Amino acid sequence: MSETFLAPYPDYDVLAKWDTPSWNEQTREVMAHRLREVPGRRFFDEEEWAVLVAVCERVVPQPERAEPVPIAPWIDAALFEGRGTGTHFATLPSGPEAWRRGLESIDREARARHGCGFAALDATRRDDILEAVDAGDVDAAIWRDLPARTFFRHLLLEQIVALYYVHPDAQSEIGFGGPASPRGYVRLGPDRLDEWEAPAAAKRP
Repeated sequence: MSETFLAPYPDYDVLAKWDTPSWNEQTREVMAHRLREVPGRRFFDEEEWAVLVAVCERVVPQPERAEPVPIAPWIDAALFEGRGTGTHFATLPSGPEAWRRGLESIDREARARHGCGFAALDATRRDDILEAVDAGDVDAAIWRDLPARTFFRHLLLEQIVALYYVHPDAQSEIGFGGPASPRGYVRLGPDRLDEWEAPAAAKRP
């Protein structure tokens, strides 16, 4: 998991669209809630929370900014409020149980391999653990009937990444203009931009 971050849209701020035809009132309400009403911890205990925060930091390493994009609070809130994603893998337990068992197993895997909890590991060792979980190369006695790879790819990874990119700071990083309602997108072909979209200032090698 590389620490290198390329900023192709360094001068772009999606919040500049707040009072433009790109955003309607519903979009403004959602963004205001996302920015101003970050929930506190209610579902996870302190140990589970520390593991979750550490996992989020490695799944989506963030560039330096005044405040990191909050991810763990929204996972916690959804679980506390009983909100799911609308999908469920037959091999996984219910969302709350899967998250608790998955985070516990990641932490136990770290203790078995390195003698300390996941949150206490450096970035390299955290990555090693997560890569092993993704590959299913884990201690079966720890994970038991919880499929490590399915948990990682289809619950943990999907939700962390999705919650990151609903935040305006993350959308600014990728030049995303949001739902563009009521304006809409017109030029949909490769390398074609509507005049109000963000032009890339840097290209990947």
